[in-house]
Amino acid sequence: MRYQEPLFRPPSEADSLILQATFGCSHNACTYCGMYRSKRYTLRPLEEVLADLHQAGAQYGRAVDKLFVADGDPLAMPMEHWEPLLQTAQRVLPGLRQVSTYATALNLLGKTPEQLLRLRELGLSLLYIGPESGDDVTLQRIAKGADHAGHVEAARRARAAGMRLSAIFLLGCAGIERSAEHATASAALATAMDPAYLSALTVTVVPGTPLARLQARGGFTLPDVPGLLRELRAFVAGVATTDAVFRTNHASNYLPLAGRLAGDRERILGTLDAALDGRIPLRPEWLRGL
Repeated sequence: MRYQEPLFRPPSEADSLILQATFGCSHNACTYCGMYRSKRYTLRPLEEVLADLHQAGAQYGRAVDKLFVADGDPLAMPMEHWEPLLQTAQRVLPGLRQVSTYATALNLLGKTPEQLLRLRELGLSLLYIGPESGDDVTLQRIAKGADHAGHVEAARRARAAGMRLSAIFLLGCAGIERSAEHATASAALATAMDPAYLSALTVTVVPGTPLARLQARGGFTLPDVPGLLRELRAFVAGVATTDAVFRTNHASNYLPLAGRLAGDRERILGTLDAALDGRIPLRPEWLRGL
């Protein structure tokens, strides 16, 4: 497989074959994100993508059961790229049971219901989508590109097509100013999106990003660690998804948590309370990273 660095994938895709079908991110405007700022968004030539798939099939065959399509938001690719990619993947990777990719509300809403159904029929089954916040003021400030209602509609369309969602929210991205509003509205959005998987990350102020420049001017103050934990507690307490698997296992977080919110909420809240009281240790700074 050939890659143009940097290359990113969700923690849960550690055992997946990664296929780079696009370079960069079609939106690439979120103020906190430095992941794809060194790249210009382009479609990778389809013949290269298919050649990598054929190589993977010849080398790994049935050993590949999960495929993650990179870079930042490949769902923006036209159907003329998606259809041959998925058809070839099913043919050359006969053990394939899951195909996943990053998505945004913008490119979900850019596909028709019929196109989303077609993608699901061809094997695209899991979308990672990061609203980061459910608070419209915060969404505008971080330049997410879609509001609360847009994310709800995007999730509805994905679920209607039979796709599972993994939704990602970002602790601290509202600063201290709107921390409470961010937590409450994010819980409401997560409830409305009703993903199969739900995770929280903690914002890292990355040098060179608009958020870093805003912080340098005094326009953004990150909550302290207890403030971030209180934000997480309010989020967990307010979410009412059907049966989401919840994780804070990303390296950016101070407190790894796991469970199903429908049955494990009280245990998770108890762990958060113990952390806030200083009764359990937090991940040290040197072990954290975005």
